[in-house]
Amino acid sequence: MLTDSVRRAYGARAGEYTEALGTLTAMPPEDQKLISVWARHIGGPMIDAGCGPGHWTKLLHDHGVAVDGIDMVNEFIESASARFPEVPFRVATLEALPAVDGTLAAVLSWYSIIHTPPHDVPAVLNEFARCIRPDGTLLLGFFEGEQIEAFDHAIVTAYYWPVWVMHDELAAAGFDIVETHTRADPGQRPHAAIIARRRN
Repeated sequence: MLTDSVRRAYGARAGEYTEALGTLTAMPPEDQKLISVWARHIGGPMIDAGCGPGHWTKLLHDHGVAVDGIDMVNEFIESASARFPEVPFRVATLEALPAVDGTLAAVLSWYSIIHTPPHDVPAVLNEFARCIRPDGTLLLGFFEGEQIEAFDHAIVTAYYWPVWVMHDELAAAGFDIVETHTRADPGQRPHAAIIARRRN
């Protein structure tokens, strides 16, 4: 299964990845601001879906949000739990979030769907929609491109998505678009982030 190959690829390099990208100081200030401002409006439990090293989960926790970090990579969860013992982390997949229908105020999916084959992305977005209550929000970060296209990511194959296509996928899953942010930093792949609200 592709999920297993992604899990193995990240598990083998979890320590290296955490050292390089597992702190807020390694993250762009614009992303920290966006996630922090979004966090102020979360009034209830949420999940950081595909939390990786757990630094974004910790940021949300420090903003007073009742957040659980989930990731399918055991090594990430073990490391995050050791680094941030005050924050709850658990092993789970994007396709089966540990939440009852309509009970979450929000989901953060920050670059967690980039390795998901495009034909499987609707199922993941539908899972997010299942868990988020009406008027709850999703913040989705991903690589922007002119077309859906695979590329050689440092860990394992990833995909570019046009913003308008992701808008359509979110709408089909039951979300309304609230904000869209795009950025092309020098030497970096184009970035996009979408805040979407769960439709009533």
